Amino acid sequence: MSMHIRKIGVVGAGAMGAGIAQLAAQFRHEVVLCDAHPMALVRARASHEKAMAREVEKQRLTQEEADAVLARFSYVEGTTLGDLAPLAECDLVIEAIVEQLEPKRELLRTLESVVRPDAILASNTSSLSIAALAGACRHKSRVVGLHFFNPAPIMPLVEVIPAITTSAEVATAVRALADGWRKVTVIASDTPGFIVNRVARPYYGEAMRLREEGVADCATIDWALKTIGGFRMGPFELTDFIGHDVNFAVTRSVFDAMYGDPRYRPSLQQQRLVEAGWLGRKTGRGFYDYAEGAVQPAPVEDPALGQGIVDRVLAMLINEAVDAVHVGVCSVADVELAMTTGVNYPKGLLAWGDEIGAATVLARLQSLQFETGDDRYRPSVRLRRAVQAGVSLTDPRRL
Repeated sequence: MSMHIRKIGVVGAGAMGAGIAQLAAQFRHEVVLCDAHPMALVRARASHEKAMAREVEKQRLTQEEADAVLARFSYVEGTTLGDLAPLAECDLVIEAIVEQLEPKRELLRTLESVVRPDAILASNTSSLSIAALAGACRHKSRVVGLHFFNPAPIMPLVEVIPAITTSAEVATAVRALADGWRKVTVIASDTPGFIVNRVARPYYGEAMRLREEGVADCATIDWALKTIGGFRMGPFELTDFIGHDVNFAVTRSVFDAMYGDPRYRPSLQQQRLVEAGWLGRKTGRGFYDYAEGAVQPAPVEDPALGQGIVDRVLAMLINEAVDAVHVGVCSVADVELAMTTGVNYPKGLLAWGDEIGAATVLARLQSLQFETGDDRYRPSVRLRRAVQAGVSLTDPRRL
């Protein structure tokens, strides 16, 4: 299988697919961008033109260089076998369509009939099983996960996810490609949510739990995690920004794939927002009201209350990061890198746990588990062992 990647195809011209295509073109690849919806291609082309104009305006590119980037794009309407024929000479095709297993499997099955036998097929899925996607293909060894973060041209992190069926050569090739695009790459095992979307679940889930229990309202929880915790966005404003349809779908996907593990239990209040069509900023209403003239609620700026909120959410996040290492999702170094570069956490969670004290984190979780009887608070085995052995949470050894 040839591992020299020159021409790249992207299927799905939404924000993510268009961003990946732009990134590839900026690094001198010919790019074929495909979508079944013509207006998606119109929007993608406009976004590429706008992005290049901005690069010229900021003097990061000359007009000639920007024109050369735009000339590398081909825009193709349709996703049927005949429509996808222009992908035949691509060395790598990345799918970035709707986050649902069956449509992705069907697309990969179709792509396999179009591309060369030595072409690589990658999925930008944020939480679905790469093995399940590869199962739709005859040549499973060529299928790999390549998870970019939005916006792809700007966000530094890329998760590389080899399935049990992925060849080592394919995983190495796509990681080298992403490294060449000046991305920060981490390796994640093919488990639900990979690194970032698994470890980050408590940031949303525990915040919503605090609201459900009446501990504090959205504005106060957001204030606490930003002002005291140092996070760039609070969980409620962040889910409003992401879109509740997207965020809830990832939570449900991880919860279902984990056979109902209570650590990843979705929130009924978020489900109600999705059912009501209150998806956040893009619909004008989510946890907050974004209508013109709407008055935003003021937080209760109580330092003691805020610290309690931060302590509880942070204990859950640290525990999840510790457990990701314990069950082999990723290395110590990669979980720290993923959370600081992928979702801009102020510190690596394991180092943060050491700063707080692993014994303190363990005690907080045990107290919550005893008080609530809820297994969502069960401490990771690795956390228990680290406390017993007096070992740092950032110690890379298997405990």
